[in-house]
Amino acid sequence: MYLVTIVLLMLVFPATFIGVEHFYLHSAAPLILLLGKWFVFWGVGVRLLLAGLRQLFQPRFTAEEVLGIRGAEALLLVQELGAANLATGLVGIASVARPGFVLPVAIIAAVFYGIAGIRHAMADGRTGNQNVAMVSDLFMSLILAVYIAFV
Repeated sequence: MYLVTIVLLMLVFPATFIGVEHFYLHSAAPLILLLGKWFVFWGVGVRLLLAGLRQLFQPRFTAEEVLGIRGAEALLLVQELGAANLATGLVGIASVARPGFVLPVAIIAAVFYGIAGIRHAMADGRTGNQNVAMVSDLFMSLILAVYIAFV
């Protein structure tokens, strides 16, 4: 389920919305702006909102399945990460109504995803979920970096 959610939020939904807005609705916006708009909304906004809620209410999943940390000591830290993810996700979602939010959220998320992806890459004995997190984090950081570079 984790893999399906990540693929939908970080690839399928953004690409679909870019395609619909560009080809079907004939938006005058350049493709790079649509890329930023929809990857920030889906890949940052919705993904981090959902991750934040899960980290707040089910911190053990992130601690054990994504970070590979066993024991109750990490749960408070994961919940604090969840609060930050929830806040970032809310602003990412709001960016659809407030286009001025797109670039700042993209910068924040590019740094966050880049560092998280590198940290996952450096972990020994990664699990399947850790590999999904690593690839998706690095992919999103790259997409957002391209958007940032062009705007």
